[in-house]
Amino acid sequence: MVQQRWADAAVAVAFEELDPVSAFPVVPGRRWGPGLWWSATTGRHVASGSHAMRVQLMVLDRDPRVVGMAGRPVRVLWRDGRGRVRSWVPQLFARYADGTGLLADCPSHPEAGGERALEAAERVAEACAQVGLVYQRLEPLEKTLVANLKWLAGYRHPRNQGRPGLAAAVLEAFARPRPLIEGVEAVGDAIEVLPVAFHGLWHGQLTVALDVPLHERVLVHSSMVPAGTGGAADQRAAAIQGRDAVRGRGGHEVGGGAAGQAVSGGTNQCGGGAAGGSGRGGEAV
Repeated sequence: MVQQRWADAAVAVAFEELDPVSAFPVVPGRRWGPGLWWSATTGRHVASGSHAMRVQLMVLDRDPRVVGMAGRPVRVLWRDGRGRVRSWVPQLFARYADGTGLLADCPSHPEAGGERALEAAERVAEACAQVGLVYQRLEPLEKTLVANLKWLAGYRHPRNQGRPGLAAAVLEAFARPRPLIEGVEAVGDAIEVLPVAFHGLWHGQLTVALDVPLHERVLVHSSMVPAGTGGAADQRAAAIQGRDAVRGRGGHEVGGGAAGQAVSGGTNQCGGGAAGGSGRGGEAV
């Protein structure tokens, strides 16, 4: 581990390149556990600790603005009013194409983590605001949207692009809105063409209403449709659930200074769990 002042680490360290500073815990009796999410954005695995976190990783992985992601890459430390050292490890970090970043936790419900988590959220948000980053406790998504994203995520890998020319034919078939099965059958064998259509829906090349269950008659169309008619920008807004408004939601952007230093960029041995292994880790004070 390498400890640095937070103001220095936030501008010098690529948090999206770091391995977890500590393994995600295994909680006996829970239906979920730590694992790895393969990112279509980066072509690499991202450590995940819960079902709620995997859902948020899906959303970020579909966001065309995101260029990098990491699970638990940094530990933020500060002193409270009595001089005691306190710390928090946000669950994920996302880097955007414009260089800005998002540190986030993924609670399964608004009160998850109790008073300690809510207090830490305020202090981390304050520290992020000092250096131009954003911290959020990401809100759980609606169940139908989650189910649709899970289905489309199964087709995110490039192998689902199909043979040469097939993806272009699929886009052309949906130049105007039409039921999914009609456009697919207009191109060819549904067994071959459907994975290509789902791949296009994951990557935003095709758009569909994600707030209703996917089925063979759902209307699909090309992302070239103008904004305001259900095109790519509108569907991404629905899937991202207002992620553009990163400031102000949940009241997590706080002014002033609380965190003073950061530890980052050193070698970290993460033992146990799917997220374990050696790699670069970081802490921030």
